[in-house]
Amino acid sequence: MTFAFYLGAGNIIFPPLAGFLAGENMTLAMFGFLVTAVGLPLITILAVAKAGNGWAGMTKLLPAGIATALAVAIYIIIGPAFAAPRTGLVAYEMGLKPFLGEMGAQGLMVYTIIFFGVAILVSLNQGRLMDAIGKFLTPLLMLLLIVLAVGVFVAPQGTMPSAVADYQQDAFVKGILEGYNTMDTLASLMLGALIVDILRKKGIHDYQSQFKYLAIAGIISAIGLSVVYISLFQLGNTAGGVAMDASNGGAIVSAYVLSLFGHPGQFILAGIITLACFTTAVGLISACADFFHNLTGMSYRKLVVILGAACALVANVGLAQLISLSIPVLVAIYPVAVALVLVTFLKSYFGRPRLTFRLVLTVAFVFGCLDGLGAAGMKMDAFAFLPLFDKGLAWLLPTLVACGLGVMARGNASQVSDATA
Repeated sequence: MTFAFYLGAGNIIFPPLAGFLAGENMTLAMFGFLVTAVGLPLITILAVAKAGNGWAGMTKLLPAGIATALAVAIYIIIGPAFAAPRTGLVAYEMGLKPFLGEMGAQGLMVYTIIFFGVAILVSLNQGRLMDAIGKFLTPLLMLLLIVLAVGVFVAPQGTMPSAVADYQQDAFVKGILEGYNTMDTLASLMLGALIVDILRKKGIHDYQSQFKYLAIAGIISAIGLSVVYISLFQLGNTAGGVAMDASNGGAIVSAYVLSLFGHPGQFILAGIITLACFTTAVGLISACADFFHNLTGMSYRKLVVILGAACALVANVGLAQLISLSIPVLVAIYPVAVALVLVTFLKSYFGRPRLTFRLVLTVAFVFGCLDGLGAAGMKMDAFAFLPLFDKGLAWLLPTLVACGLGVMARGNASQVSDATA
């Protein structure tokens, strides 16, 4: 189940594109991608389990307004701003476009209205339909991915492209930043509490057992995701001459499947990806509507309609444009998520946990915003002196220093206590 939470159609479009663009530096890019697309979500799930009581447990040392604002930002990002609209676009790119070709802005608009219109109807009337689809969808998607992985390694269809842009010099760091696009670390912050609730329903109530079983499930899902990502990286890295349109990973996978399995394979891929996108869209719209219903008191049904309409509207910017718009936002917000996970694990080592939590997250947010502005293409030469700024990781060292100060505060407090005694 944990693996199914993470495996969405969006996770399938980024590795092949990175593998294609990384060329001869694929291995470095892939390891960087695995750090943020597999390692961070796993660690985040464990942090949620360690904190207890889900999001409230992780943020109890923060001002209530800040914790709420951060939760709102994450739900907007994984909801109507980026992740949910992306489901409709991936379904369009991989489920319809390979057969009907480019249909222009009007065709995309009609498709997204129908796609999210149906998603709204299902979200309004949640029942056993989603459970029934889920029971068959994930195994089918996994089966197809396994067959595709075997085909990629046994019968590669193309040649290795040459590394381009940032993949030529900083493939590992570029892979780390590309892993942000899965948004799975942000999702882990919200899904971790849900998984803990499910464990409780299974009769697992004590903290140690919850942590143990969540760790086992997290490790299994991490292994599964790693296998999927590695095979998709290899697919992209052997797609030279096969994928004529390398503007996004969906087009690369579609062209590769057509070359490897012919039209029958492409039809199967299109059907499963469309269903995967649809169930993900329903899940995200429902989760966001439920969150904002509890936050504002507004009717759940009204929120479903508003959020679904917003997703359809945002989706019409196009997949490549939506991804490019999301990158600066993710570069800015991810450091805060990572910092929250870090201080959750280190809390017992801090002399003044409340102050340290606020300091570390503030530092991560400020420097993350600088990285985000740089990723947006703004001229940031005045900050070029910052360590790792040119890599898009200016937040990393200041955040670690802030954590170190928190640990030192405990040491100083102990020395004062000893002297007093």
